Amino acid sequence: MSTALVVIFVIAYASIALEHPLRVNKSASALIGAGLLWTIYALMGGDHHLVSENLRESVAATAQIVFFLMGAMTIVEVVDAHNGFRVITSRIKTTKITSLLWLVGFVSFFLSAILDNLTTTIVMISLMKKLLDRHEDRLFFAGIIVIAANAGGAWTPIGDVTTTMLWIGGQITTLSIMKGVFLPSLACLIVPLSFLTFILRGKEVIGPKNIVYRGDIQTTSFEQNLMFAMGIGTLVAVPIFKSITHLPPFMGILFGLGILWLVGEMLHRNKEDDFKEHLTLVSALKRIDMSCIVFFIGILLAVATLEHTHILAALAKWLDTAVGRQDIIVTLIGLASAVVDNVPLVAASMGMYDMAKYPTDSFLWEFMAYCAGTGGSILIIGSAAGVAAMGLEKIHFFWYAKKIGGLAALGYFSGIFVYIVQYKLLHG
Repeated sequence: MSTALVVIFVIAYASIALEHPLRVNKSASALIGAGLLWTIYALMGGDHHLVSENLRESVAATAQIVFFLMGAMTIVEVVDAHNGFRVITSRIKTTKITSLLWLVGFVSFFLSAILDNLTTTIVMISLMKKLLDRHEDRLFFAGIIVIAANAGGAWTPIGDVTTTMLWIGGQITTLSIMKGVFLPSLACLIVPLSFLTFILRGKEVIGPKNIVYRGDIQTTSFEQNLMFAMGIGTLVAVPIFKSITHLPPFMGILFGLGILWLVGEMLHRNKEDDFKEHLTLVSALKRIDMSCIVFFIGILLAVATLEHTHILAALAKWLDTAVGRQDIIVTLIGLASAVVDNVPLVAASMGMYDMAKYPTDSFLWEFMAYCAGTGGSILIIGSAAGVAAMGLEKIHFFWYAKKIGGLAALGYFSGIFVYIVQYKLLHG
């Protein structure tokens, strides 16, 4: 049975990694893989009661992550529908391209920590189209936005889906991940920024002649500021809600979503239905990326079968024997996330290592949050942020690998160096 499960998982994983050349959505591959893996486990596992219990346990764990992501994505869509992000983007004004580069890098870094790396990338690249006319300049900016968004997402529990998974799973806590991974993530951004500043020095910002903002829907300055403050406030309040109530994060995000929904209804209650339709939370629910949600369901349920059949535990034992060092193992996991999706990598790692041996906030989990979150920047296909940038700015795979990949790798290893030195200084 174990051999069959491994073979099917590897084929499903390869299909996910080769999504673009195969032209098969990775969500389909994940769902088929999960279906086949659980079918084989049910037919060959022997104990049907145990299989059913394991499935219920896996569905419960998966649902927590899915509910959280759906809530967060909907909140971001509501803010975007109200042009709320213009609260930030309208304040970015400079004539030197290097000054703009640093400004955009740091805005992306901190915005990603509050929102998520995918949303931040979409918002910031859309902004660059309004600030920069030359496509070549925008390509370099897109590269630094991907690096900054992935680095920024790694040091908070809500900034990257892999960090969120570790947080919900109990492997990390809010304050510890922020204290432990902030400086490494900052180094991961500053090193590429410094090199790119040298490459782009002396250039001036050349803006496009005609700037068009999102859609035909016009919102007032008060509405933009209110929904931006409500949306960001809801996301930031989730870790606080969890620490006070000890309830799962998804409960906090759903509670906040309900409050945001109520505020939106009250804000637009006197407007015509045709005008306010685009601004409602119901409309935002229709715009969230459901294929992305379905992918998480499929891949997390697929990985769960390998955990319940103890395949991941055996793999962890083999890695410890063959490699021996946690820092090298996790560094390799981070590099692998540049080639394949980091969600199944982290999901597999969570199943590989027992929390009795590696407790909450241990070196393994914090270092994994950094490496899995930032390693994907090395290739354009290595993260959701990179894939989004690839589509928005028509970035070629080899252009990114040649111009940005090396800088991203320098940043990645710089952050690793900072984290290990910091850990040794703080933990003796």
